[in-house]
Amino acid sequence: MKILVINCGSSTIKYQLFEMDGQKVLCSGSAERIGLPQGILTHKKYPGTEAQTKSVFDEPFKTHADAMQRIVQLMLTGETAVISDVAEIKGVGHRIVHGGSLSSTVEATPDVIETVRKYIPFAPIHNPACIMGIEVAMKFFPQAKHVCVFDTAFHQTMPPEAFVYPVPYEWYEEKGVRKYGFHGTNHKYVTQRVAALMNKPVSECNFISCHIGSGASMAAIRNGKSIDTTMGMTPLAGLMMGTRCGDIDVSVLGFLMRNTNLTAEDIDTILNKQSGLTGICGKSDLRDVHAQIQAGDEKAKLALDMFVYRIKSFIGAYLVQLGRVDALIFTAGVGLNDSIVRARVLEGLEPFGFILDKQANEERGYEHKVISTDASPIKIYVVEANEELAIAQETQQLLSK
Repeated sequence: MKILVINCGSSTIKYQLFEMDGQKVLCSGSAERIGLPQGILTHKKYPGTEAQTKSVFDEPFKTHADAMQRIVQLMLTGETAVISDVAEIKGVGHRIVHGGSLSSTVEATPDVIETVRKYIPFAPIHNPACIMGIEVAMKFFPQAKHVCVFDTAFHQTMPPEAFVYPVPYEWYEEKGVRKYGFHGTNHKYVTQRVAALMNKPVSECNFISCHIGSGASMAAIRNGKSIDTTMGMTPLAGLMMGTRCGDIDVSVLGFLMRNTNLTAEDIDTILNKQSGLTGICGKSDLRDVHAQIQAGDEKAKLALDMFVYRIKSFIGAYLVQLGRVDALIFTAGVGLNDSIVRARVLEGLEPFGFILDKQANEERGYEHKVISTDASPIKIYVVEANEELAIAQETQQLLSK
């Protein structure tokens, strides 16, 4: 069975085509700068056991439909072809950022699309693009079943004491103001992956999952289900991130509006795009932050200290909530590649059961590995994120029902 996974942004389409028999990637790519005078389309083909081939095209795409038409053409014709007919693609899985209280993967029916539209105020940049991606893909793959996989779905098992905010209850009842959580597709994927690596049923696993990238979140997993997560109604809450502030005193917003010329929109932009690591030292990429620290930049050192401090704080909180923890999981870009951050996070946590194998922590080039010692009461895993495969698996499961 062939399944196409689409992640649509306001000016991008990212895609991967899977042959689910063997879970092999046939091709992947991205169309960028849609709507601008000059676009870029990168298409990678994975021909069996041979090395991948990469093709880059500089050409304009006025609309997402234009970009999708070009992607389909590449899949069908010439040296880039991987299928002979679009009818070979039986399912199209769409990554949807905000699905509200929807708790499972569902077919992209008109009612479901309207629900995604309803949550646009909570994800004003992402959800409109998601809807556009579904509508465009349905035109080019009319024979396929289109499926919505929600970033928020995995966290809908949180108990009310974790997701209800201590504000007037009517806000929750009437406006849907509550914690939803994000990165759920990957938190679920690494939970299942590590359970398999530990040879344990997922339903018996308690994990702390650390999805640390430019956007970052953590999740407390009890018996394979999310019971708490750091992001909230939007992806702004929780950890300090590349450009997002994470948790702060909300009265800061009122203070700034009363004492500056900043509007609510200005403050929202600053907290989402000009804060976090960027706000402290001017760099959002931790590789640049490390370089600045080496050069003696005190603000960069402070930024890293703050970043690590908040991760450690949530590890402590989730350790208490879970009681028993089988494994701590690092995933996403920073979690996978930054041994300095991992070592800093785990420093001093030995009394709580986290004992780092320093040599294993420094090794590179892997899909997954254990970086705890044999004597560590709690295993520490590093697992490469694979949200596209997770979406394809969810789509296949729905199609097989």
